Amino acid sequence: MKRLEIDEGLRFPRYSEALDFEQLVKDYPPPPDFFRSVYRMPREKLDALREKRFLAVVKRGWEIPFFSKRWKAAGLEPGDIRSLKDIAKIPPYSIHDTRKSIEEHPPFGDFMGIPVGGENPLPLVLHTSGGTTGMPRPMLYTPQDRETMAILGARRYAMQGMRPGDKVLAALSLGLSNGGFALRDTIWKYIGAIPVMTGGGNTTATRRQVEIMKTWGIDIICSFPAYLRHLAITARDEMNLDPRSLGVRALHSHIGIEDRAKIEALWNAPCYDMYGTNESGMMACECAHQTGMHIMDDAVILEVADPETGALLPEGEKGTVYITTLYRWGAPSIRFNVNDISALLPPGCACGSSFARLDKIFGRNDNMVKLRGANVFPEAIGVAVAEDARSNGEFFCVVERVGESQTDEMTVMVEVPELQANGAAVKADLEKRLKETIGVRVTVQPAGKGDLDKYTGTSQTTKLKRLLDKRK
Repeated sequence: MKRLEIDEGLRFPRYSEALDFEQLVKDYPPPPDFFRSVYRMPREKLDALREKRFLAVVKRGWEIPFFSKRWKAAGLEPGDIRSLKDIAKIPPYSIHDTRKSIEEHPPFGDFMGIPVGGENPLPLVLHTSGGTTGMPRPMLYTPQDRETMAILGARRYAMQGMRPGDKVLAALSLGLSNGGFALRDTIWKYIGAIPVMTGGGNTTATRRQVEIMKTWGIDIICSFPAYLRHLAITARDEMNLDPRSLGVRALHSHIGIEDRAKIEALWNAPCYDMYGTNESGMMACECAHQTGMHIMDDAVILEVADPETGALLPEGEKGTVYITTLYRWGAPSIRFNVNDISALLPPGCACGSSFARLDKIFGRNDNMVKLRGANVFPEAIGVAVAEDARSNGEFFCVVERVGESQTDEMTVMVEVPELQANGAAVKADLEKRLKETIGVRVTVQPAGKGDLDKYTGTSQTTKLKRLLDKRK
């Protein structure tokens, strides 16, 4: 065994010296300064700021091999992008391109514009995205990236009513993904709230989380919709405890097309939506008025494009979201086609913000399955299931080829707590309703309460599974 020699000339990075924090909060003000500055900045001034930052990130892109190679292949040269109006000239890229980059330049790909280690090392953080169909995709974050993401998150929580001293149950992943770690960075550094890091049900059992809420007086819960429901139903049905009696003041989640009203009724608390990704952090969120998600216009550019042609779509038309980050230096996103489906909303909100707004996330293009010529999204099935009060909202879809003719068929398994009494009626009613909503016949298979957990992971993880396509 070789003993480690101490190199007295080796430089160890200090986080406090790796970033100009005073300049950071001027560039990207956290609350409460946020509300007195960019939140209501005149649109003309805000657009000028966005263009300045956009041109800087394009200049940075030319220094990163991943972008420079793609842009040259598309016929671009440095200097061709002169204003924000030229953004459509830049070719978008997708997860498939980043995966290829990692395969060709392991382990981190050539979209990372920062060295690891070296003579002047930066303190870096690694988190991952994906991993459900292979190795998770790593992403490195510099102090600039991480702290700005935390500030953007703090804006969200402040807009949605979180205050210093609040006790916040962080029922989010504590593994490789950003999840609960990003929340922790955000609320203790820039809100002054107290993160209670329970994680998902595989980290802290759901019943124990309910006990913690009651004993410690939790004010706010941060989790995904399915686990918010699971927490409430566990309290009510297994612990004889009305979740409304716990005094939770607010729920912070990623609602999308989930049934917000039912979740709010379970807790007697408002449930707020947001939009974010592993690569880019929190990018858009609702304010107290819940009239669409305000885009953090000083930090990101969100476009909505036709998923087939790439043509940019006007306000109100659904398409795939392209992300450009204006603050990330290490590995910026520049027209990243994230495959989420949404639409831009017309300006104007009672809160007075000048930020543009984004509609809810309606699903993912890459989560869609073709079923006998119809485009079927599991999220749309979930809406129909949640409408039926006899179900508890839990469902799982299986697609497979059946019989000698190898016909594509989908089975939708649905949890029905009173299975003996309601199973047959739920099957008939939901099969009819789903034919109406998704335009194709599917088979509904009622299941008992908790039976689908082994497929969805509802009690174990915050990243739920709703679909198994056996044709692949």
